[in-house]
Amino acid sequence: MKNMKLRELVLCALFIALVAVGAFIKIPVGTDIFTLQFLFTLLAGLLLGGRLGAAAVGGYMLLGLIGVPVFAEGGGPGYVFQPTFGYLIGFTLQAWLVGVLARQGQPNTGRLLLVNLLGMAVVYALGLTYFYVISNFVIDAPIALWTLILYGGILQAPGDFCLCLMAAVLARRCLAAGIWLDAPVAEPLAAREAA
Repeated sequence: MKNMKLRELVLCALFIALVAVGAFIKIPVGTDIFTLQFLFTLLAGLLLGGRLGAAAVGGYMLLGLIGVPVFAEGGGPGYVFQPTFGYLIGFTLQAWLVGVLARQGQPNTGRLLLVNLLGMAVVYALGLTYFYVISNFVIDAPIALWTLILYGGILQAPGDFCLCLMAAVLARRCLAAGIWLDAPVAEPLAAREAA
């Protein structure tokens, strides 16, 4: 991190703030509530790249762990015992993964959506596994595996798919506007718009 440029630092700080604010923007959908945290962690990876995207999301996580109440349910080192902490770990890996994969090949909307869905799979795998282990073996609040998969995965997937699509569209717009660090080799604007 010692060779970061001013623009990179500012964008990382911006995404730390966006992820923090996104944790508190709650959108009720049926009986569930979605936050924009997932969208902003995807955009951090897409726009900043793997290294800086993961640094921004990791910085957000570190900020919460030292006690700043930026997580949906507070903050502090004890937050690692919250069943949902695995999702935060997943967000960091997701930002890295989508940042790396988005820079391989031409970043059209369909390809970026696929990359985002892979990132979503990482978040779900880590989040659900951590939730199950912490709930059943650490804090003694047992939850059945099928119940967790249903409520934490299957019912969440449609909303998160929409956020993956939104992130792909926004990332394409940002690429066209030049708000994309370490962008792939530029192609003519007319060719980009056709994709």
